[in-house]
Amino acid sequence: MQDRKDELKTKWKREQNVLKKGLVLEDSASWCTSWDNEQKTFHEELHFIGGVDISFVKEDAVNACAALAIVSFPDLELVYSKCKLVQLDTPYIPGFLAFREVQFHADLVQELKASHPEFFPQVILVDGNGVFHSRGFGLASHLGVLLGIPTVGIGKTLYCVDGIEKNQYHTDQIKRCLLKGGDTFDIVGISGTKYAVALRTCDNSKNPVYVSIGHGVSLATAIRLAVSCCKYRIPEPIRQADILSREQLRLSFPAAVGQQRCEQKLRKARSQPKPLDSNTGHANMEIDVRSSIVAYQRDCETSDDVIDLSNLL
Repeated sequence: MQDRKDELKTKWKREQNVLKKGLVLEDSASWCTSWDNEQKTFHEELHFIGGVDISFVKEDAVNACAALAIVSFPDLELVYSKCKLVQLDTPYIPGFLAFREVQFHADLVQELKASHPEFFPQVILVDGNGVFHSRGFGLASHLGVLLGIPTVGIGKTLYCVDGIEKNQYHTDQIKRCLLKGGDTFDIVGISGTKYAVALRTCDNSKNPVYVSIGHGVSLATAIRLAVSCCKYRIPEPIRQADILSREQLRLSFPAAVGQQRCEQKLRKARSQPKPLDSNTGHANMEIDVRSSIVAYQRDCETSDDVIDLSNLL
């Protein structure tokens, strides 16, 4: 198994190096230069923006759902969406995530081009990093070069590379620098390389996303685009793709996804103040647990989907 992984790493490094030669780190489309700083929008030619995402079944290393969503700009209305259940038969190797996921995204984009070319996007936002990567060529960059489409990397969590860590210093930076929607601070490694920015996308969300160049878009344009696409924390094209892929998994794997949702609710419940038991006056965790189980069972489509969650009590 290790020998196969070593062979794949060698092969994928070669392919990455070849593709990386086509990487463009500057604005390559005319809409990129049409930014109106007063109205905070792009004026020229930007009509449709894509978002791609893959959702997974918990504790299932194979089954997943890839999704593509297209929204109109600037009103961010969903005009096209498609997802497909996929099987991830390629092993996960750190630094080579693109080789596990990129073809599913590429296939969805090509299907869109064939069936609904009128909605073909001028740029795609990717749930994953671009140049914010150990070799400067993450999923967003890989997809952009592969398809010849401008892309932006949107990381939901901090990628730890080149001395970058999610530590107290980083947490303090978020509190100190990200005071309102649109605020950013640079993500810089110990080498001095500027990989990305932490961006507070809107006033209603304090948790940042990490924006990096994908392909054919400068970092300044990537930041403007991300902010312009946000109704909530996650840019709308990716958020819509995420909603679609999760719903498809819920329908296809109801028991597994139902348990996953229930466990998420339980973790949240355990982190919050608990209701007091009327008899003992103590916090009653069982109330939260049982209410979450009931909610999960109500969500199941048939009684056959209901699994035993008594071990969570």
